[in-house]
Amino acid sequence: MFVKCLQEEGVDTVFGYQGGAAMPLFDALYDADIKFIMNRHEQGTAHAAEGYARASGKVGVCLVTSGPGATNLVTGIADAHMDSVPIICFTGQVATHLIGNDAFQEADIIGITRPITKHSYIVMNVKDVARAIKEAFYIASTGRPGPIVVDMPRDVSRSKTTFKYPDEVNIRGYKPTLHGNIPQIKRAAQAIASARRPVIYTGGGIMTSGASEELLQLAEITGIPVTNTLMGLGGFPGTHHLFLGMLGMHGTWYANTAVHNCDLLISIGARFDDRVTGKIEEFVPGAKIIHVDIDPAAIEKNIKVDIPIVGDAKNVLKELNTRVKPCDISEWWAQIEKWKSEHPLYYKDEGQVIKPQYVIEELYRLTKGDAIITTGVGQHQMWVAQYYRFNKPRTFLSSSGLGTMGWGLPAAVGASLAQPKKTVVCVEGDAGFQMTFYELATAVQYRLPLKVVVINNEFMGMVRQWQQMFYNRRYAYSCIPVAPDFVKLAESFGIKGLRAVKKDEVASVLEEGLSVTDAPAVMEFRVAREENVFPMIPSGAAIHQMIEAEVEA
Repeated sequence: MFVKCLQEEGVDTVFGYQGGAAMPLFDALYDADIKFIMNRHEQGTAHAAEGYARASGKVGVCLVTSGPGATNLVTGIADAHMDSVPIICFTGQVATHLIGNDAFQEADIIGITRPITKHSYIVMNVKDVARAIKEAFYIASTGRPGPIVVDMPRDVSRSKTTFKYPDEVNIRGYKPTLHGNIPQIKRAAQAIASARRPVIYTGGGIMTSGASEELLQLAEITGIPVTNTLMGLGGFPGTHHLFLGMLGMHGTWYANTAVHNCDLLISIGARFDDRVTGKIEEFVPGAKIIHVDIDPAAIEKNIKVDIPIVGDAKNVLKELNTRVKPCDISEWWAQIEKWKSEHPLYYKDEGQVIKPQYVIEELYRLTKGDAIITTGVGQHQMWVAQYYRFNKPRTFLSSSGLGTMGWGLPAAVGASLAQPKKTVVCVEGDAGFQMTFYELATAVQYRLPLKVVVINNEFMGMVRQWQQMFYNRRYAYSCIPVAPDFVKLAESFGIKGLRAVKKDEVASVLEEGLSVTDAPAVMEFRVAREENVFPMIPSGAAIHQMIEAEVEA
């Protein structure tokens, strides 16, 4: 029944790790026409399911055992919850008569994860299996997507009943609003027509709803500049002349300044998180705000808005695009172009010292921007967001809301399985890579030709940057003085390991690593140890109060 339910939902890949309470489910998968990927740790299974979901647009699925197997999923579940990623986490559980008795490998995973799931089920009767799984996939993938836990007691997994998969789902109280209110959309169109300094600000909801084409159409009809959140990168072409780059704490100077000075902010599929708004009291002073989001709870959660529109971004934009016209904003664009020329992204060349920004620029040049890039969290993540131009949706995958170090490699495993014909590159820091490099074994076992780029500065780089700037260079426990030899580590897995220590070695190392087509490869770059990410909005500052890198005259 479990396998048949997965097949009915079109599941072709399951990530997981075997264990006692889940044995009946694993045994059923053994002969199934479903690819099972054995990760090396349960946290890796959750992140791999996330990477698969984000790269494919489908629901990611993972299966683990009870107790520690289930609790090891918690970080991945929280990560999926923050970034609205649809995954189903099946967990084994002790037999129903043992629940609550502190049995071996028992944990109340439903109670533990309740605040970080969209919904959850503990299936106490075999007759409820099909209904629970059908509802889980429906809830995970509709409205604002998110993670679902389905807890399966061992005795239920071993029981039998007549199987019938439900034809539809009808849950009272769960009816996502898919189409925006027409009067509100008309108000939005009128506000756009009268604006003189508008900016479009988009997030991950553009990818979720598949609204990239509609967003491009809105921008090109009106001529309004577009900026993305970290989650929104790829939702609008990064090389387009209307694109301002990312906004927020490490966004471009001109994106942040344009948002601060706009008279109309059009937010689509974004949630006004703290990394974007900075000091809320000074965010877009005097501007009207249009907010489009499928989740009504996201509207005015952080920022008061003037024109709220609840609905699926694709549907709302289709309707809005029939009502907008070219905007008369030539003076606004002249000002933006002046800001762009005066405050470009910048880093200082230091001869043969490898600058991490240069590594990302070369990676972009050699992949021609046609790759799926996953990242860990920290400085390298921000440099990828700044210097790699993403032109297509679902090509930038990163832990944004939770900020999970080590996320990049297991997510790359999932992405590589979801898009086997695409080049998949994980960009990680040396600290984050040491948290999850065990997933190299998974990549080797299943011959996944993903690539790992390690930006090695021997620090937890973002922590060190804050310590330098706000803690008088007191580098308390952010230095990573002992690490594996990453080249030998790769070779111990039977794959190619490469290293660059000088600038003129960067291109050749990338070329050689990217040329490997039948296995993973690891490329380490020994970069400037105290390079910082700029621009930067300090904690508690407003979006326009950026610290900018010094530019030589």
